[in-house]
Amino acid sequence: MTAGENSVQSKKSVPDLAPLEAVLFDVDGTLCDSDPLHYQVFREMLPQIGFNNGVPIDEEYFIKNIAGKHNPAIAVLLYPDDILRGIKFMEDKEAMFRRLASENLPPIKGLYKLTKWIEDRGLKRAAVTNAPKPNAELMISKLGLKDFFRCCYFRK
Repeated sequence: MTAGENSVQSKKSVPDLAPLEAVLFDVDGTLCDSDPLHYQVFREMLPQIGFNNGVPIDEEYFIKNIAGKHNPAIAVLLYPDDILRGIKFMEDKEAMFRRLASENLPPIKGLYKLTKWIEDRGLKRAAVTNAPKPNAELMISKLGLKDFFRCCYFRK
């Protein structure tokens, strides 16, 4: 292959190389930046149970130990000797998250431009998430994307 052939090849678009048929969206943290809300909830709730001697956690602790983890793992972190209390705490935490998210949940910059591009091309699309189903349904609805997604896959 000559240098000229290589330069022509490099100008091919992604759809020429691998036709795009479908797009999957993670919900929590991708359609909207929900981590600040989760962080706020943990900062408010953890001192109430005496975690960290009642001192609110900082962002570094949140990112290292909590962000992106599944609720059962967080429940064990908070209540290593009483998993049922940990699960109850996480249920309460998620309820508080949903209250905050229902009031203020801005989309990621460029989200609606991207969804229009996808719709204009007739691409299949689905939401996939590890977030609790009520959280994901709320975020999708709050962002006005209920009709955009043809299907959603939730963690069981």
